[in-house]
Amino acid sequence: MGQYAFKLPDIGEGIAEAEIACWRVAVGDRVEEDQPLADMLTEKAAVEIPSPVAGRVIRLNGEAGDKVAIGSVLVLIEVEGEGSGELPPAEAPKPAAPTPPPIPAAVAAVAVPSPKPAAAPAAPVVPRAAGEKPVASPAVRRRAQELGILLSYVQGSGKAGRITHEDLERFAAGSAVGSAPLTTARAQRDAVHEVKVIGLRRKIAEAMQRSKQRIPHFAYVEEVDVTALDEMRAQLNANRRKDQPKLTLLPFLVEALVKALPDFPAMNARYDDEAGIVRRYEALHVGIAAQTPNGLVVPVVRHAEARDLWDTAAEITRLAEAARSGKGTREELSGSTITISSLGPIGGIVTTPVINAPEVAIIGVNKIVEKPVVRGGQIVIRQCMNLSSSFDHRVVDGWDAAQFIQRLRSLLESPVTLLVR
Repeated sequence: MGQYAFKLPDIGEGIAEAEIACWRVAVGDRVEEDQPLADMLTEKAAVEIPSPVAGRVIRLNGEAGDKVAIGSVLVLIEVEGEGSGELPPAEAPKPAAPTPPPIPAAVAAVAVPSPKPAAAPAAPVVPRAAGEKPVASPAVRRRAQELGILLSYVQGSGKAGRITHEDLERFAAGSAVGSAPLTTARAQRDAVHEVKVIGLRRKIAEAMQRSKQRIPHFAYVEEVDVTALDEMRAQLNANRRKDQPKLTLLPFLVEALVKALPDFPAMNARYDDEAGIVRRYEALHVGIAAQTPNGLVVPVVRHAEARDLWDTAAEITRLAEAARSGKGTREELSGSTITISSLGPIGGIVTTPVINAPEVAIIGVNKIVEKPVVRGGQIVIRQCMNLSSSFDHRVVDGWDAAQFIQRLRSLLESPVTLLVR
């Protein structure tokens, strides 16, 4: 028998290391060729790492959350024959924990006294039958409320068990026989739970930190009247075919981007700040920020400029389902040129979304609310929402960003223009 040292291969994207998302095997497991060994997390997605040989796992180098350099040994496998690869050095045995010296009897007798048996708690006694209401005057009830006492636990000494002021004062002083306390004092909580930031959550944290450190964000917020858009959306949904998806707001916003961006090419761009190059794209690859059980991911609707409203809606639905189930591929989760961030009905009034670097703009969608609006001198109720957007001030000027958002507003408030190609 020999040993095969399987090194982490180059998994693309020009990365130097990857993070162990999870192990698919354990030490002692028998593995077959091409059987998954681990999921490694890159900047964009989890990559499944298969075994190149059959054998028995004898060492796993790392735990979930550890980073492994490309080319370093990931798994040591026992194989038939002589094996291959540079074997890692054997792990030195861990020294046993030193045995503490015995405690002298005299010290032990002082330091560790025999515990006293705990007194059995007295069972609470309810002085009247379940459901029976206590009898008391309004003045007594008012005084009990001031003292924070439930009359159900106070035994009355008056006629027919009526609770008197004296009964109440005795109970408050703790001298009422057989009485139970009103409530138990709230317990103080001192526990601290440590949660290791690993996997996708760590990638999100690193990406957000880089974006905020390197990009001077500026925000622009504008209100949009989407009454006509919502009415048109409802009509289209009511008349859609069975094979067509239900339309949400997002496909319309993507259509608005398709219409507006040719006049604002600086927004559909990626900035390579190390090379000092802004790449403006004619193709529109729209990232749709999506919340999943594992964290925030950004699936990409590719070539939105070549899709119609229904095709865009179907692609958004497909990508969202793939992202939530963890089946999104690296290609589906990378390569966006501008991103939409929407929190749906909990979208708040205003947000300040973080740019999905190296992009230069992100469009934030807030919730739709009914509000009074003055139109033609009359107050009417309209459906309104805010677009809260962020821009990279290194390459986008405030004036251009404002004009761009105003163009989106004009398109969304006249939604019939979105259907004209």
